[in-house]
Amino acid sequence: MSVVGFDIGNENCVIAVVKQRGIDVLLNDESNRETPSVVCFGDKQRFLGSSGSAHAMTHPKSTISQVKRLIGRKFVDPDVEKELKMLPVETSEGPDGGILIHLKYLKETHTFTPVQIMSMLFAHLKTMTEKDLETSISDCVIGIPSYFTELQRRAYLDAAKIVGLKPLRLIHDCTATALTYGMYKTDFLSAGSVFNVAFIDIGHCDTQVSIAAFEFGQMKILSHTFDASLGGRDFDEVLFSHFAIKFKEQYSIDVYSNAKACIRLRAACEKLKKVLSANLEAPLNIECLMDEKDVKGFITREEFEKLASGLLEKIYIPCNKALTDAGLTAEKISSVELVGSGSRIPAVARLLTSLFKREPSRKLNASECVARGCALQCAMLSPVYRVREYEVLDYIPFSIGLSSDEGPIFAGSNGVLFPKSQPIPSIKFITFQRAGLFHLEAFYADPNELPLGTSPKISCFTIGPFHGYHGDKARVKVRVQLNLHGILMTESAVLIKDHVGDSVTTGDNHSNSDAMDIDSISETDANADEDSVNKKCESPRSFADGTRKDKANRRLDVPVSVNIYGGMTEAEILEAHEKELQLAQQDKTVELTKDKKNSLESYVYEMRNKLSSTYRSFASEQEKDDISRSLLETEEWLYEDGDDETELAYSSKLEDLKKLVDPIENRYKDEEGRTQATRDLLKCISDHHTFANSLPPQDKEQIINECNKAEQWIKEKLQQQDSFPKNTDPILWSSDIKNTTEELNSYDACPFCFPLQKCIILVFYESVGHK
Repeated sequence: MSVVGFDIGNENCVIAVVKQRGIDVLLNDESNRETPSVVCFGDKQRFLGSSGSAHAMTHPKSTISQVKRLIGRKFVDPDVEKELKMLPVETSEGPDGGILIHLKYLKETHTFTPVQIMSMLFAHLKTMTEKDLETSISDCVIGIPSYFTELQRRAYLDAAKIVGLKPLRLIHDCTATALTYGMYKTDFLSAGSVFNVAFIDIGHCDTQVSIAAFEFGQMKILSHTFDASLGGRDFDEVLFSHFAIKFKEQYSIDVYSNAKACIRLRAACEKLKKVLSANLEAPLNIECLMDEKDVKGFITREEFEKLASGLLEKIYIPCNKALTDAGLTAEKISSVELVGSGSRIPAVARLLTSLFKREPSRKLNASECVARGCALQCAMLSPVYRVREYEVLDYIPFSIGLSSDEGPIFAGSNGVLFPKSQPIPSIKFITFQRAGLFHLEAFYADPNELPLGTSPKISCFTIGPFHGYHGDKARVKVRVQLNLHGILMTESAVLIKDHVGDSVTTGDNHSNSDAMDIDSISETDANADEDSVNKKCESPRSFADGTRKDKANRRLDVPVSVNIYGGMTEAEILEAHEKELQLAQQDKTVELTKDKKNSLESYVYEMRNKLSSTYRSFASEQEKDDISRSLLETEEWLYEDGDDETELAYSSKLEDLKKLVDPIENRYKDEEGRTQATRDLLKCISDHHTFANSLPPQDKEQIINECNKAEQWIKEKLQQQDSFPKNTDPILWSSDIKNTTEELNSYDACPFCFPLQKCIILVFYESVGHK
């Protein structure tokens, strides 16, 4: 069993696995440590990862990238509209308000959701991992941005489920980075000392800032802040817009009107940004960008920083907010760790130095730290690996509230059930008084905490019906959990039938709130035995109206169902799974067909060369003519009618050619085999002569006669074979000689003797008196 960590970036993916007493980052088929997050649909198959990136130019209108920005989002979100403008694919709004992607595939228009596209990426990463580890995998930990909503988190879980992955945890990117940082640090060994470290992750499409407190044996996240629309690609876009305007003025070309030109210019600007990170100036040259025009440009680092000054200023906002939420000042930060693909811009480092009064550290691998942290967390959660005890305390960055049919549930201020900075996992037991089925609505209590355009609605839980109960209001205990993924779950509900000995007086409840009782279970208690939790729940309790009841009661399980707003149903997940299997089978069929076609093509060229060299003396003129003609016909067929055929057609053509070539190939191979087989037979005869000299006269005579017969047979056959030309089938095959050798080796002198090649020395025979 293996444990795996996946970092699904907006631009690239990284896979880390725990093996060989450490964490390794896997290489893809191109021996790169990063795999592009690209899915491309060709005419007959999909191209995933590096292959998808390579085919993006030939299939620009059926290539999907940056799907991370679309998953779990609504079509009408302002940010989504901007994202879709950058994608050359056709999209529309789904029935649930989600995003539908329309692609041409197998001469038909297919519709996919972002979750399905993400599942294709997961399937590709899973295949790569299984190929490297030579075993199947299921358990994994996946890195996600801290600003992901519950719908986006569930979308990741659904995508993983479609391809057979079992995420043990969705971990925040900065939390995974902090785990990579803190697990191996020796500075925290002294008990009682606390080190505050700021982690700033400037990725391809977003910026995340977290402050973590490290001490011996544990790390605790103090704050999570973000800017979901500030990343490395925004700096690329600044260069793209600059040169698009410049080329329109200088070369009279509108790059925006050509999809391929946009892709090429964006790629060139990304490379230019990297060059400017190490150089003060850099040129831009693109051959035949569009309209058969070559373009040239030039920019200095100073010019670039002026163009991107607005973006650079925005980095201050999440950094300052992180310090405020953590209740710290910049002077109390022990270290600043800078990671992410967009973190290499020199101006970013200067800006952070002025803010935190210290130069940012780059000790962590900027591209691999999240994947390594995910793999490490997976090993800590897996029963297979034993990892030294280390506690990871994380929290959700949003406040979550809960309301019922009769009004909001008040637990603290503003009706918040799980406030911002609530540790995960956490459990709360809520007691209601109900006579029948009721609903609970989960929502984000403070929309200002959410990314722009995010709906505050989360899900609706249906508690009931109460089977086997008829009567007035009863107590219903509902177990509400904020799990390791940061997802709100109502896993169970129990109806408690009370048998009250004393008379009970119930006062009037507030019209806008429930008569209820809430028990909070700490993070440590969340992992406790279920029995202890149940015992806690069964203890006598005071209600909001002051009522107390006796302990004697009877418990009935109540069914709980959930409706996730915008989420996938089990039926939709199953349908997506079947669709993925069909697509994977089609990809496999196309690859096998390509292999057969390549094998046929290689065979044609190989046999043509051998026929004029290696096999020349072993084929008659008629055979040469027939084979040459068949090879030419097959070659012409391959490049004309056979350019797009089935696997069976290529296999049939290959078999037809082999029927013509195999007799010649057998003659050539048998000549070499015949020489070796003859040597083996003559050596066997010589060995038998040696053994025979040590045997009694009667046995010796028998063996000598058999050896003489074999020697005479091989001499006669070799003389006959030498009189025949090589381009005819031999009268003496190497297999005939091997059979003769085996017969001679298996000859027994008597029923008690071993075959002569394994005979024991003469001393043994004399010692047992054997004659």
